[in-house]
Amino acid sequence: MNKIGLSIIIPVYNEVAGIKSTIEAMKKLLECRDFPMEVIFVDDGSMDGTSEKLDKFLSGGDNYKLIRHKKNRGYGAALKTGIKSSVFDYICITDADETYPNERIPEFLSKTKKEDLDMLVGARVGKGVKIPLIRKPPKWVLNKLANYLADYSIPDLNSGLRIMKRKSVQDFIHILPNGFSFTTTITLAMLTNDYRVEYEKINYFHRAGSSKIRPIYDTLNFTQLIIRTILLFKPLKVFLPVSGFMFLTALGLVLYRIFFNQAFGVTATVIFVGSIQLLAIGMLADLINRRLQK
Repeated sequence: MNKIGLSIIIPVYNEVAGIKSTIEAMKKLLECRDFPMEVIFVDDGSMDGTSEKLDKFLSGGDNYKLIRHKKNRGYGAALKTGIKSSVFDYICITDADETYPNERIPEFLSKTKKEDLDMLVGARVGKGVKIPLIRKPPKWVLNKLANYLADYSIPDLNSGLRIMKRKSVQDFIHILPNGFSFTTTITLAMLTNDYRVEYEKINYFHRAGSSKIRPIYDTLNFTQLIIRTILLFKPLKVFLPVSGFMFLTALGLVLYRIFFNQAFGVTATVIFVGSIQLLAIGMLADLINRRLQK
């Protein structure tokens, strides 16, 4: 059985600019805590001097763990390594780039336990949010898509500061990806399966060092992931709109043929049959999903 307490997991990859202040923030939390706690740093193949700083500033700490990947495996892979090594029943994840208000972690844990939440997420919607301008348009589009597919108004889809029940994370560990989309996936997985998820407003500061986000590639990857995750848990939210659009297109072509005597009969028939097939596949996928959830 897991022990009662909190495991803070911090993935680290080339964060030489912010790692010292992150370690100092964790030391302050350890000094002021009134609950069992451990801090797990997962060095994901850093090559900029971060590894040496971790060795220097973590030496002699009894409540720290330092795990190293021989090569860079990804943000999600680092988190999963930390989760597997954790011993407490609550998991907190945060970043090593000075962007999140880590001093609020005890407050978050208290609320999570008091309200018996499966996950409490720090939503980056406070007054002091410093999200780079280039990331705002794709972030808005992704949030709107996720809101529709999940039937939930999600304040922040992929915040990197959150506290989760270890058991709840383990329910989905087999589908969680190794990349940046880890947080997006766990958010959608819990929301679409009616886990207790709440959001708390936080500030988000300028990061120390350079961002690892690739705007175009990661936006496309996040979009694909959102659709794939919803297909896994709520397939009709994807199949039904596409099938409906194809049906209306076929109907429009039939009406155009009737009123303007244009030869779109074969095209309309193919599209109509395709819409019925998609609807049938979606309903079959939904039935299978419901059976698996029982």
